[in-house]
Amino acid sequence: MTILTLFTQNLLSPTILFFLLGIFSGFIKSDLVIPDSIGRYLSIYLMMAIGFKGGVALTSTPEINVQVISLLLVGFGIGFLQPFVAYTLLKITTKLDRATAAAVSAHYGSISVVTFATAVSFLQEAHILYAGYIVAVLALMEAPAIFSGLMIANHRLSKELERKKSNLREIFTNGAILLLMGSFLIGILTGKEGLEKMTGFLIDPFQGFLGLFLLDMGLLVSRQAHHLKEFSPSLFVFGIYMPLIGGVLGAGVSKTLGLDIGTSMLFMVLCSSASYIAVPAAMRTALPNAKAGVYIPLSLGITFPFNILFGIPFYFLIAERILN
Repeated sequence: MTILTLFTQNLLSPTILFFLLGIFSGFIKSDLVIPDSIGRYLSIYLMMAIGFKGGVALTSTPEINVQVISLLLVGFGIGFLQPFVAYTLLKITTKLDRATAAAVSAHYGSISVVTFATAVSFLQEAHILYAGYIVAVLALMEAPAIFSGLMIANHRLSKELERKKSNLREIFTNGAILLLMGSFLIGILTGKEGLEKMTGFLIDPFQGFLGLFLLDMGLLVSRQAHHLKEFSPSLFVFGIYMPLIGGVLGAGVSKTLGLDIGTSMLFMVLCSSASYIAVPAAMRTALPNAKAGVYIPLSLGITFPFNILFGIPFYFLIAERILN
């Protein structure tokens, strides 16, 4: 595929067009609203569907070999270390205070489930397979970045950890992680028979639910857009080059481990995406002095649209041309 074909195919996907519709509706001050309760339901549905399908796909994997274990370990390591890279770049290029820079860094070490779901949809439309165990990598990459953010923010970690035991417990009992891993395990235990029973709920309606969720995300992006006017050029650009750094890192790991095109692309998406659900919730509790008006619009208003509209086809192009 040519670069133009890839980007055109992505932009003309129904789910992406619903995302653009949400952004447009928000900017023209439409009264279109997706109730919060429905938004939460859609988020739960997507995590349940991704986890379950990943577990079922894993049952078709011949064996848990060195490649699988290596990617799980490397994914966890990247989730832990990437915030330190992000923090260093922020301190060099911006004037953010330590707490806010640490919170931003945690976002860019963690992952976006919706970006991952959109990438899965992209692969499905192109009829490209991927390894089911990538869902386990997804779940492993969410928590370590939150811990790294707390480490960066606090000079004396031992004392802070004593005070923040409840926060750390929330990290490791995070609902998104539990749902992803729980659904993943259920998929493994029930296999293809379970998939047949759940097809009418978790498989067939997936594209429609993803389109509705991206419509809601488009509305949310437009509501956060006014914060971007307060960003310095260096902070704005960080929201674009940081995911590209993560994507290149993911490509290097994929090439080293010999991953297939679909799995490589999804791993690059995991390394390049920024959390805007789990990490903001954790940062609000653990780092109340950090500026939510910076880290939420940065991840949601800049990095998320960039990855959804341009990053996904770009990462696929790298996987297809360089890693094949």
